[in-house]
Amino acid sequence: MTILDKIVANKRKEVARAKSRVSYTKLEEAEFFARQPYSFREFLLAPDRTGIIAEFKRRSPSKGIINDKVTVKQVTTAYADAGASALSVLTDKQFFMGQKIDVKRARLLNNIPILRKDFMIDEYQVIEAKAIGADVILLIAAILTPAEIDTLATLAKSIGLSVLLEVHNLEELERSTNPKLDAIGVNNRNLADFTVSVDTSFQLAKHIPDDFLKISESAISNTEVIKDLKQAGFSGFLIGENFMRQEDPGAAMREFVQGL
Repeated sequence: MTILDKIVANKRKEVARAKSRVSYTKLEEAEFFARQPYSFREFLLAPDRTGIIAEFKRRSPSKGIINDKVTVKQVTTAYADAGASALSVLTDKQFFMGQKIDVKRARLLNNIPILRKDFMIDEYQVIEAKAIGADVILLIAAILTPAEIDTLATLAKSIGLSVLLEVHNLEELERSTNPKLDAIGVNNRNLADFTVSVDTSFQLAKHIPDDFLKISESAISNTEVIKDLKQAGFSGFLIGENFMRQEDPGAAMREFVQGL
């Protein structure tokens, strides 16, 4: 069983517990459910923004603890001030030390889109994402069938959320592309051995239809890479560990952005 298999198995149990505790009706009565989500596309392409989707992540299965000393307030507000086009906030507790309340806290403090970063396998999680203040959901092709992607994307769009599909290779891209998606992200991390290579983005760039925003995820550690990715057609760059492993992630992003 791979780490991804373990995460999904645990997620099924986690979602079942959440459903037993909080009903769909309760989620739809939550304070953020009625708000109009921000447009992922609009912020990602805004000329006064960087295209960076800056991530708040305390831990990962491959690296262990990355940074558990900083707060959502400290990091996300500094990211936004430094020009982030969007925020990515992990909500998986078991493997990433994330919390749903992290999204709520970030939503109260920031006026840019928030991606709920989790392993989405059930419609309940989509409704939950809207209820906690997210604007964008992540769908991972490696754990979903084309029919599941269509179902989850259809629901997300019906309640105003943007949808980012994550792929790791050409096979996932070709079987998972759906007109209801807003963006396609290439995860440069190999899920089999967790090695990273930005070459994955360059290899897949020409295969992603221009209808979709193109996002490169992981393995981005210098501004020259971003400049090259822009030339290849990418408009979004998800960066997490490069900032989060620093004592002050916001300061790390500010310094990084100066190079752009």
